[in-house]
Amino acid sequence: MYVVVNRITVAPADADDFAAGFAEAMAHLEGVPGLRRSTLLAPATPGAPFMSTMEFDSHEDFTAWRDSDSFQRAHAPGHVSAVLTESATETYDLHTEI
Repeated sequence: MYVVVNRITVAPADADDFAAGFAEAMAHLEGVPGLRRSTLLAPATPGAPFMSTMEFDSHEDFTAWRDSDSFQRAHAPGHVSAVLTESATETYDLHTEI
């Protein structure tokens, strides 16, 4: 499994608007080949970053999605991009699962 983690910094005052806009963007993920799960983790501590995770069957599935119309629609300029202040993406291969 190939996991993509995006650490997204949002001003605490914009957190609710960000989460709502992100949920709308996630609607474009339905039916993406190889995508097992996508989540948005809200920070338990105000001001800490949100974490978005995507679990793909393979790196190739992620790459195909990143090059797709679905990716473009999910990342189109809009409300989500208006409130985030910083974003960093990390990728991982699943090592151990319990």
